[in-house]
Amino acid sequence: MEALKRAIPTRLRRWLSRKRFEFGRNMLWADRLTDFSSLRRTTPYRPNFGWNRGQCIDRYYIDKFFSAHTADIHGRALEIGDAEYTRKFGANHVTQIDVIDLDPNNTRATIHDDLCSAASIADNTYDCILCPQTLLVIYDFHAAIRTMHRILKPGGVLLATTPGIAQICPQPMIGGAGHDYWRFTDLSAQAVFGTVFGESNVQVQTFGNVLTAVALLHGLVSQEFTPAELDHHDPDYQVTIAIRAQKVMP
Repeated sequence: MEALKRAIPTRLRRWLSRKRFEFGRNMLWADRLTDFSSLRRTTPYRPNFGWNRGQCIDRYYIDKFFSAHTADIHGRALEIGDAEYTRKFGANHVTQIDVIDLDPNNTRATIHDDLCSAASIADNTYDCILCPQTLLVIYDFHAAIRTMHRILKPGGVLLATTPGIAQICPQPMIGGAGHDYWRFTDLSAQAVFGTVFGESNVQVQTFGNVLTAVALLHGLVSQEFTPAELDHHDPDYQVTIAIRAQKVMP
């Protein structure tokens, strides 16, 4: 199979992948869960977070978090992996977008460097940094947090999200760099970011409840639930942890 994939031109392979993705999402009507007894099983209802059927549950929460902090996404911005959220929520407030990734095969990246050191980036460079679902794949996440603090301008803001209750991320979804190492809670996130940014400069928010935790584990998607079900908050079932950390002005 891998040899066959390599034989297909890259542009055609991407087109086929996109069409497969679109077909899967258009078929949600035929696969929509209506009977929760279908979840009495030892394998997930859908694998890989249900990404091929609609908006993943955790992505609903990530969108909700970034949408609430659009005022922080301005000036010169850095995002990890690609610029999806900066473009979606930065609107006309962002003047320059950089993308950092360790993976040299990521053509969306403008900077190929290790976030644990980012030696190619000067101190006090960015007005904001967006770090969605990244720290779980960095073994030395403490170093990555220190780096992001270093390259933020004074007054700059880091917006980060991490998984709480979630399956192990499949390697193909991670890409060419990293493995799935970590899960966080609100208390651990407050502690590790507070150590670098200062406790009073960090706000941690959690999203999720027992229904959406089960939904994420089974690969159900946001379109299968009501806003009231998705938005109900139960701090004992932390599906997504979101962090806003601001670098102190001198």
